[in-house]
Amino acid sequence: MSLFQPIPNAGAADTTRPLADRIRPRTLDEYVGQEHLIGPGKPLRVSIERDDAGSIIFWGPPGTGKTTLAKIIANMTKAEFIEFSAVLAGIKEIKQVMADAERARQYGTRTIVFIDEIHRFNKAQQDAFLPHVEKGNIRLIGATTENPSFEINSALLSRCRVYVLQPLTEEQIVLLLRRALSDRERGLGEMNLTASDDVLKKIASYTSGDARSAYNVLEVAAGLTKSDSREITDEIVHDALQKRILLYDKTGEEHYNLISALHKSVRNSDPDAALYWLGRMLEAGEDPLYVARRVVRMAVEDIGLADPNALSLCMAARDAVDFIGMPEGNLALAQAVVYLSVAPKSNALYTAYGSVQGDVEATAAEPVPLHLRNAPTRLMKGLGYGKGYQYAHDLESKVADMQCLPDNLRGRAYYQPTNEGIEKRIRERMEEIKRQRSQANPSDSGRQKKES
Repeated sequence: MSLFQPIPNAGAADTTRPLADRIRPRTLDEYVGQEHLIGPGKPLRVSIERDDAGSIIFWGPPGTGKTTLAKIIANMTKAEFIEFSAVLAGIKEIKQVMADAERARQYGTRTIVFIDEIHRFNKAQQDAFLPHVEKGNIRLIGATTENPSFEINSALLSRCRVYVLQPLTEEQIVLLLRRALSDRERGLGEMNLTASDDVLKKIASYTSGDARSAYNVLEVAAGLTKSDSREITDEIVHDALQKRILLYDKTGEEHYNLISALHKSVRNSDPDAALYWLGRMLEAGEDPLYVARRVVRMAVEDIGLADPNALSLCMAARDAVDFIGMPEGNLALAQAVVYLSVAPKSNALYTAYGSVQGDVEATAAEPVPLHLRNAPTRLMKGLGYGKGYQYAHDLESKVADMQCLPDNLRGRAYYQPTNEGIEKRIRERMEEIKRQRSQANPSDSGRQKKES
């Protein structure tokens, strides 16, 4: 059997197909959601109606209508439409389709190639499409849940128009579910089921804007209804759901979106938001030790020495997760993110180390000043190692007026403590040290001792 089969009849009432597939909208008028793209007069709708959509990438979460839009274009276009999945096809199959499309173009036939999950193609596979898109042998329509900027070759991406699809609202999901319940041709209308608005709203809220998941829940719930009442109740929906469906991919963009939301909520001293994003990640199945590592990073990046206890608390939370496991470890992480959220904030250490990295990269690596070098041998002492070193403990102030940076960075100041938390005391201490250093007189400082 060929990988490249024409799409099945979208209007066929085949009850063996999942509800989400057979109830799929066939026209733009049936399509629900994405008004910013296919509303009256919007560019995508106009280009589809004119049969001039060009090469397109549809980017959005699961169940938002990417494949449906491609199939609608297939129904409305005058071009040959070929659909295949990036999971199944390789370079050999791609090249065969491209060759067929090139021959078809010579006879005046256009070809639209729809690729589901295009992000699963590697760079070499994507490159196989590039010359044919460029020559106009094919129009490419790709669907992806991943950020095209990272997952699709820049050369191929530059030749496609990217349309971003948004999760459906609860109201839109409820509308689709109502339509499925009443549709006798392709939906569940023959079952004469009833469901209250509250029940449908519960399905909508638990499926996070994913129409396909909502249809799946409704189909399972329909199978659980009793023959005497035919009502989909709250209890039936609860049984059908089992566990809330959370949009999450441990390796995809949503993974990074959520950890970014957690980090920025902590940084903005918002414990409620931080707890919410933490819960979203953990309840969706994120590795708790990954979260713990990121929480430790927050402690050193955004709190630093404004509250040194923050790092200790976060390390303890990491150990607690490792020791007692989950779900008990959730509370240890919750304690840590709340503590970080309300702690005084300072990125002075983060900024200081960044400046150090910049100087290490941009300046010459000058040798360590002789007076800071150890001199364990006579030869080294003869070469001047350790000469002029001032042993701070022999000084009354414990601070010597001695240069510790290389000459090309003399006087460079990296760490600038804030007035937040303990850093206020650190700033005062650094100012005191500066005064003592300026007042220090090496000739009156007593003994000089080389570093042992």
